[in-house]
This record gives sequence, structure tokens and C-alpha cells, in this order.
Amino acid sequence: MRHPLWNPLAAALVAAGLTLAAADITAQTATVAASITPAIAGVVAAGTPIELIKEGFNGTEGPVVLPDGSLIFTETVANRITRIAPDRSTSTFLDNSNGSNGLGFTANGDLYAVQVLKPRVGIVHPAAHARTLAEGWEGKPFGRPNDLVVDRKGGVYFTDSGAPPRPAGSPAPADAPVVARPAVYHITPSGELKRLAADIERPNGIQLSPDEKTLYVANTAGEHVLAYDIAADGSVGARRNFAKLQGWRQTETGPSSGADGLAVDGSGRLYVASTAGIQVFSSKGEALGIIALPKAPQNLAFAGPDKKTLYVVGRGSAYKIALLAEGYGGRAK
Repeated sequence: MRHPLWNPLAAALVAAGLTLAAADITAQTATVAASITPAIAGVVAAGTPIELIKEGFNGTEGPVVLPDGSLIFTETVANRITRIAPDRSTSTFLDNSNGSNGLGFTANGDLYAVQVLKPRVGIVHPAAHARTLAEGWEGKPFGRPNDLVVDRKGGVYFTDSGAPPRPAGSPAPADAPVVARPAVYHITPSGELKRLAADIERPNGIQLSPDEKTLYVANTAGEHVLAYDIAADGSVGARRNFAKLQGWRQTETGPSSGADGLAVDGSGRLYVASTAGIQVFSSKGEALGIIALPKAPQNLAFAGPDKKTLYVVGRGSAYKIALLAEGYGGRAK
């Protein structure tokens, strides 16, 4: 009887008169499973390779497509923004980025970023347009601005995750600054800062539906991606649970799903980077499947000339996956 972990590699070795220990077979199976995709109808074909672009980055966040189809993402710890060209080569797009994290473009090409070295939100490129839009709320600085999305009107929705979580029972350092509580904000096209929600434990990734009538927020501490209906003035209604995440568990710093960056495709499907992998949901919140990666993803974005390539960054690595689905074309992300 075949071992339940039998795979083509094990078969080849046995045919050659060799054997694998069960642990080795398990490891090989895990590697294969994390290097190809399952079939998700309309999203990705079974067996599509997950291509490693490069490892060794120092902080990996905030991917967004450039007009030529290439991609930029943030190396937050390295304090720079890096570009991935269509030929997979990498180069520095912007140095001294003030620890830029999430990124988004306006229609005129201004690059907005949430920034963590000196916590703030503003334009970081081009240099002639660089300016700060918001640094805190009600006299308190932001804790850790995390992600943003720019709507078609030029408004900016962003998350502030607050002070970094600590292990249970671990006191805050005596010199720790008092920061604004975790929240979701909106900077209107006229530049007014509004706080939309302050009842989310750990707001992280943020995204708009293609019609920009729904705002999605990844709650890293929660079991669900949250959703809000958006009014004409950019304000939001009551929060609701949109999609249930796999992988929610207790950690030393509290409960976590690892929910991080979000992306949408042209059909309104939502893609969530989490500890379980890339979780894909329909526009109604139905779970469609999970793409597992060699390392847990942190953020993701569609790029390429037709926006049919999904780029994923996380844990110092960058990957690309050819999809059947096409990213939403009405915004950079």
C-alpha cells in the first residue's frame, strides 16, 4: 500500500532503489504544495507556479502598480521604496522614504504613503509635491500608520494600527509615547482629516470595492475582514463582518488571523494576505480558496500590462503568480 504522503519525488527515488524517511517525504510535499497553486474558479489555474523574484529584502509592504505595468513596494525597515521591473530585476525607486509602508497613487501621479519612522501620512513622490497631510488625531501622534487606498476623487482612506502589540503581562516602556488609539481615517479631497472607526482592535490592510461603495478593513486581531458602506461624502456606516478568515489563533500577543494587505480584482473578489496564505473571497464574502506561499504573505497587488499578475511580498521575499483574474483597472490598486 502506498504511503499517504507518497509523491512523484518519492516514487522516483524508490524506482532508483532509494527510500525517503517519512519526515523527508512530508517536507518535500510541503515544499511542492507551497510552490504551486490550487484551482480557484475564475482566479487561478491548478498548478500555476508561484515564482520567487528575490529574497533578502528588509521589510516588505505596500505594493502598487506603476503606469508601465511594473511594481513598486516598500522596504520599511530599509527606509526605501523598491521597483520590480517586468524582467524581474529590482532597483531603488525612492530612498529615505521615512519608513513608508502602504502606498497609493492619485490620478495625477502623486504617490501617497503611510510612514512609520516619523508617523504620518502624505505625498512622498514626486519631490516637488511632497508634503505631510496628517500626523495625528486630537493632539496625539499616530502609533503606526499601516496601509492606505486612494479613491477616484482623490480622497485617502488609511489605517493606524496604534502602538505595537506586546506579550501578555509585558508593561509598556516607561518612555513609550502616548499615541492615538487604533483607527481608520479618511482624508477628504479637500484635505480634511476625519476618523471613521475607532473600535477595531488592530486595523491593518484597507481596500475599496471596484464601485467604491464598500470599504474593507483587515483586522489582524479578529477572525473576520470587516466591511463598511460608504456614503457620498466619504463617511461610513456601521461595521459588519464581511468574510471569515482561516488561521485565526491565540498568540503570545493575543488573538491573530495575521490578516494584512488587501487587493480586489475586476470582478470584485477580495484577496487577503494572511498567515494562512492568500485567501480569496467573492464580492459577497464567500470563501473561494487559499493560495499557500513558502512564506506568509504581508501584502499584494495586481500588476503587469493587463494586471493579470499578482505580486506578493512578505517576510523579506517577493513572488509573482500568473492569474486568470484581472486586477481592477480603475485605480492603481
